[in-house]
Amino acid sequence: MSTEIKNRFSDQELAEFKVLIEEKIEKANEDLSLLKSAYMNDGNNGTDDTSPTFKAFEEGSQTMSKEANTQLAIRQEKFIRDLKNALIRIENKTYGVCRVTSKLIRKERLVLVPHATLSIEAKNMQK
Repeated sequence: MSTEIKNRFSDQELAEFKVLIEEKIEKANEDLSLLKSAYMNDGNNGTDDTSPTFKAFEEGSQTMSKEANTQLAIRQEKFIRDLKNALIRIENKTYGVCRVTSKLIRKERLVLVPHATLSIEAKNMQK
């Protein structure tokens, strides 16, 4: 009876994670494009002929919306970068290994958070 602790995922498991991550990257890039087009949109919403007060509110709202979209875009770019780093770990066959405990991160966690580099155990130690 072997009690050997598995220290990495099999090549087949890594291939499955790679497909999952590539799909997430594709979706994340689509979302990023939408965010960028939203905050770069200088389109006029037809407030030229409305009262100056309403126009001031509208412009303030547009500024807040652009700032929010910019922040979302920055977060999305970081998410994409983290996913791409996960692909590099797959190529290096180090994907799914906790950087604190050096144990394998549970598959269920990686399916939900494919760019995770910490196990739940390590995350709880940080608190």
